[in-house]
Amino acid sequence: MQDRRILEHERGDIAAHVEMIAQEFRKGFEAVDQIKRPAATVFGSARIGARHPDYERARACGRLLAEAGFAVITGGGPGVMEAANRGAKEGGGFSVGFNIELPHEQEANAYLDVAVTFRHFYARKVMLVKGAEGFILFPGGFGTLDELFESLTLIQTDKVRGFPVSLIGEHYWRGLLDWIVARPLATANISPEDLDLLHVTDDVAVAVDLVRERWETSPWSRSPS
Repeated sequence: MQDRRILEHERGDIAAHVEMIAQEFRKGFEAVDQIKRPAATVFGSARIGARHPDYERARACGRLLAEAGFAVITGGGPGVMEAANRGAKEGGGFSVGFNIELPHEQEANAYLDVAVTFRHFYARKVMLVKGAEGFILFPGGFGTLDELFESLTLIQTDKVRGFPVSLIGEHYWRGLLDWIVARPLATANISPEDLDLLHVTDDVAVAVDLVRERWETSPWSRSPS
């Protein structure tokens, strides 16, 4: 794996590594440039099947985003990602997948207008943020949690303009939110207003409305088409 060789502390071809990473970023930027409308990025578990309730909710989310004029960006794989991309296509929208090369060969799903497979997580992560006007996160594992806290950090530190971050599934996320209040907030490691960065709901329509409303009232908006 190229990522492992680069991240391990060993001597290597620095110029080749830098060139490889630069090529990945260029490929990603060119893909983002193909998204000619505002977009939202949807995250969640790759491990669920089409009969899982979260699959159906993510599919409905993708469809609602498309009907509201937004492109749908995902990590391009199965599970929640496939469902959101599938819903986007069913809603007549534009569907984007930024996949990652993994040892177990996560394949891109079949519902993509733009599909890019990255070798390096950090290039992929930039594209998942760069193209988005909002994040919607379904229940997931470490990857979903990583994207959640990275998005909050980028907004908190003003590295990206503020956009809505919605968590789908009150029961799934409530324990984490309670911990954030009881630990980081209680020990003053975050500010009370930082909690306003997060929205939790069981209704995907609420999450989609947050993306739409934030876009429509933002100074950089243009009408979705």
